[in-house]
Amino acid sequence: MLRRAARFGRLYTRPQRTWDPSLSIKRRLLASVATQSNHEIKLGQPLHGFTLKRQKHVPELQLTAYELQHDKTGAEYLHIDRDDKNNVFSIGFKTNPPNDTGVPHILEHTTLCGSEKYPIRDPFFKMLPRSLSNFMNAFTSSDHTSYPFATTNRKDFNNLLSVYLDATLNPLLNENDFRQEGWRIGPANPAQQQGNKESDETLVFKGVVYNEMKGQMSDASYLYYIRFQDHIFPAINNSGGDPQKMTDLRYGDLKAFHAKNYHPSNAKLFTYGNMPLADHIEEISQRLDRFGPSNADRTIKMPIDLSRGPLSLTVKGPTDPLVDKEMQYKTSTSWIMGDTSDMAESFALRIMSSLLLDGYGSPLYRALVESGLGPDWSPNTGYDTGGKVGIFSVGLNGVKKEDVAKVKEAIDTSLREIHKNGFDGSKIDGLLHQAELGLKHKTANFGMGIMQRLQPGWFNGSDPLDMLAWNETVDAFKANCAQGNYLEGLLEKYLLNDRCLTFTMEPDENYGASLVEEENARLAREIAGISQSLGGESEARAQLITQELKLLDAQSKAPTEDLSCLPSVHMLDIPRQLERKDVRDSKIGDVRVQWREASTNGLTYFRAINALEGLPSELRILIPLFTDSLMRLGTKDKTMEQLEDLIKLKTGGIAVSYHSSTSPYDTLKATEGLSLSGYALDNNVTAMYELLSTIIRETDFDGPEAESRVRELLQGAANGALNSIASAGHSYARRYAEAGLIPQGLLNEQIGGLTQVQRTANLASRNPSEGLSDIMTKLKAIQGFAVSYSTNFRTAITCGAEAISTNESALQDFLSTLNRSSEIPPVDAPQVPDIIPKPKTFFPLPYQVYYSALALPTVPYTHPASAPLQILSQLLTHKHLHHEIREKGGAYGGGAYSRGLSGIFGFYSYRDPNPRNTLTVVNDVGRWARDKQWTDQDLEEAKLSVFQGVDAPES
Repeated sequence: MLRRAARFGRLYTRPQRTWDPSLSIKRRLLASVATQSNHEIKLGQPLHGFTLKRQKHVPELQLTAYELQHDKTGAEYLHIDRDDKNNVFSIGFKTNPPNDTGVPHILEHTTLCGSEKYPIRDPFFKMLPRSLSNFMNAFTSSDHTSYPFATTNRKDFNNLLSVYLDATLNPLLNENDFRQEGWRIGPANPAQQQGNKESDETLVFKGVVYNEMKGQMSDASYLYYIRFQDHIFPAINNSGGDPQKMTDLRYGDLKAFHAKNYHPSNAKLFTYGNMPLADHIEEISQRLDRFGPSNADRTIKMPIDLSRGPLSLTVKGPTDPLVDKEMQYKTSTSWIMGDTSDMAESFALRIMSSLLLDGYGSPLYRALVESGLGPDWSPNTGYDTGGKVGIFSVGLNGVKKEDVAKVKEAIDTSLREIHKNGFDGSKIDGLLHQAELGLKHKTANFGMGIMQRLQPGWFNGSDPLDMLAWNETVDAFKANCAQGNYLEGLLEKYLLNDRCLTFTMEPDENYGASLVEEENARLAREIAGISQSLGGESEARAQLITQELKLLDAQSKAPTEDLSCLPSVHMLDIPRQLERKDVRDSKIGDVRVQWREASTNGLTYFRAINALEGLPSELRILIPLFTDSLMRLGTKDKTMEQLEDLIKLKTGGIAVSYHSSTSPYDTLKATEGLSLSGYALDNNVTAMYELLSTIIRETDFDGPEAESRVRELLQGAANGALNSIASAGHSYARRYAEAGLIPQGLLNEQIGGLTQVQRTANLASRNPSEGLSDIMTKLKAIQGFAVSYSTNFRTAITCGAEAISTNESALQDFLSTLNRSSEIPPVDAPQVPDIIPKPKTFFPLPYQVYYSALALPTVPYTHPASAPLQILSQLLTHKHLHHEIREKGGAYGGGAYSRGLSGIFGFYSYRDPNPRNTLTVVNDVGRWARDKQWTDQDLEEAKLSVFQGVDAPES
């Protein structure tokens, strides 16, 4: 798993197509019942160098929280005792960035490159195949850095605990690791410095984080958000690092930042799960006892003061070639809110934000997007609680120059109308219902989710025990609402004023070229400085190349170094029997039903697939637009706002999406269709099925506003497409490469690949005078056969035994409303040609880094070679490609993968400065693997990597 760079808060794109309370209200999820393994611990009691300060039982989350403090250093420790086998650990530090060089981010990488107890190159990545963890990572947030992992295996937990504590508290911080992970100047292709005939001695900036952040800055949404943060929160510099400033960082600065900030007195430790506290607290205390006083910067930073009235700022940014050239502006207005440690008010403000923004029927969506001012929310839109005080922002992407001022006017007008008319109580009830379902909905990643939710506030003065007290917070909200006009009062207090910042990014056609020009000038200055200190440019060049070769030599030795100091789990530590889930099959008419009876906290989970045969490409490529339209257009009898309210009040979410799969017996055979899903309280299953039936059968594609709503969807999708590719370009590359190998590859490319992006962009840019009548005809054709009551339809239901009869009856009624045939009618429209990818394809996109993929057809899932290919992909990734593509090549990530269910083996690189070199490495990987002398340890580690996914806990 790759380390993510920065978590700068919530980015909004468009209204949610399914109602997920984790997005609109909270991030609390749920597992099962708290254990009593720690009940004997008493308040004030010393425990291995810690003292228990407070404890709190939270019955609604079925957990008990223990707050401890390390006696010698003052380190804070929160342990959450809960009957959940997926145990979590995290150590985090307050890391206020002193400048924009990205020192917290580069330090996050280099701490994991070797430590006193584990003095080898990059023990973090070398532990990946020695562990059964289902999560290992490190996060650099705006003002803190955290190092979490999760595993269900006790031995594995202890191993990773030792590695993580030593990495963070006792890292080696070698200069070579700083140069590899941070930045350096070196020849463009290090492989060509080893005697190859074609030598390229061009000097360039290099480094994993440097290239990662060049990739991040290629994402226009990220760029807007980070520039917005620069201005509203200037006290907090760019922790991820701005490539233009990153090269100011020196090795000594890195070491000094670690010495100052990575200290137990500046740390917050977190453990969660069913392993007793005593199992790990002694180990933690022993690691902390080595430390004395610290002068870490624990300052809680504050945003700018807007009390003197409105501010308006404009910066330049890149253009988007997939969006109308007249719709390139991004603009937003932001207000400073209250103290986020006030749990009751902060919860109320989250509710208010959801009422204002979430869904197609929300008042600000109607006032801004539906009115035509812009197709999509700006990246900072929403209520951000990541700091000491909250920030509420509303804005749009894709705005015309002449409409920029109108956005602020529309926001102000809409907010005043909302305050005058008041909030709808039924909509508040719907959000609270979503919260109730969120408490009942069981997931496997509860511990990791709660850690990520608690940390921002914990590092900024909020009480973690207060943040866990869910019922107390909701009860306080209800009591305040009962007094009348509570949310309206908050709206008036915080938003009906001119104490705001309006932030706009205007397009600059030369933005990309100016970045290249700036980087070249900066590189020249750095080389000139080195030349001056060494007596000439040739001496400087010689030194830089020598340093690169020394680093290359160290990197080349890493795969063969002795790893005996690293702990490991073994195949014998894996249970021999997989936990099986009992299911039974039945039929309702022609429809197959799979039942799983389980303890679900009174919830029913439904999923169905309707297989479609003979679906033509001109209809398939429109299925994403069709499924979006189902959650946008409404019916003849109900607006989408009314349907959204019912979905929130009666379900935890419903969805319709595309499904495809390859035959496990023949990779050249694939099935496709539509997938339906939803979950609800058992007493609401009838309403859930009725809502699914309504949106599928009754969505009105002939309504007077249907075409304009579809155009709105197209423009919103096109507006975010380029940024989606920037954040997951390797996935798009793999999808396109696989499209020419197997039928399912072609299907997935048409549905979610570059082909879909281009089709969407073309339709979004169609002149309004042309209309979309041909598209509306095709969407209605899809609706006609979308779901049918036939042998092609199959369902799966998970519920408690007490809800089976209710589901049988409700499902029977649901099926009776569906069409009796799935025959696909002919469509009188030009066909979309099936793509036939060439062996080599290059897509020029306006990014500073590249993404690459190479795919090969292999064997069906049931073939004897399928499992060995899974093992081979892990061997190649961990033993060769990681070293060549990431460490030597400077890409943020790269490796091999095997899609056993699809019969595909492939390779990829992510945010790669040198894809040609990557493909050279990949083209030689077969010979390398053939000649490699594999050891039993190599094979065991590869098997463990595969079992990480097989044995990962399921929701």
